[in-house]
Amino acid sequence: MQKFKASIQMKISASVFLAIILLSCNSKVEQKAVDKTDNVAQNEAELKTQDFDLEVYDFEGLSPLLNKTDGKTYVINFWATWCAPCVKELPYFEKLQANYNSKNVEVILVSLDFPHQYETKLKPFIKTHNLKSKVVVLDDADANSWIPKVSENWSGSIPATIIYKNNKRGFYEQSFTYDELENELQKF
Repeated sequence: MQKFKASIQMKISASVFLAIILLSCNSKVEQKAVDKTDNVAQNEAELKTQDFDLEVYDFEGLSPLLNKTDGKTYVINFWATWCAPCVKELPYFEKLQANYNSKNVEVILVSLDFPHQYETKLKPFIKTHNLKSKVVVLDDADANSWIPKVSENWSGSIPATIIYKNNKRGFYEQSFTYDELENELQKF
């Protein structure tokens, strides 16, 4: 009986997490951008995706990436392919990675895409958009547990970004332009 209750509780937590993510993704994006994203998504599904493996973590496995103290500056962006504002700002993170890679900065894109869509949406998206930043996947249904561990200020909406270097940390629950992102990075 206790296993049954735990199973139900886990399913409820997963459902709440997915609802928060789906409802919180800012939809104030022009219809043209959404239409373009839909067309790209359809084309992505047709690509072969067996070229690479995704690094998939639960929160315990992801946590070390959020807490390194090696003197490097890390920009960690939480996003998903189904989040239009996330997709819109991804080129800015890619540009930041290209411009600052030699300056001891690393961009890590943490996908919150659904597990059943890794092969059909996420991997084709990565390939189509030629993402050069490190992409990892967070697959942990216990969002009520790990969201406050990322930041006590995080409501769970995406896009969300952490910028940190050693013990200095900034958390941003917002979309960025390239200039805004670069300005925040400069503080580190």
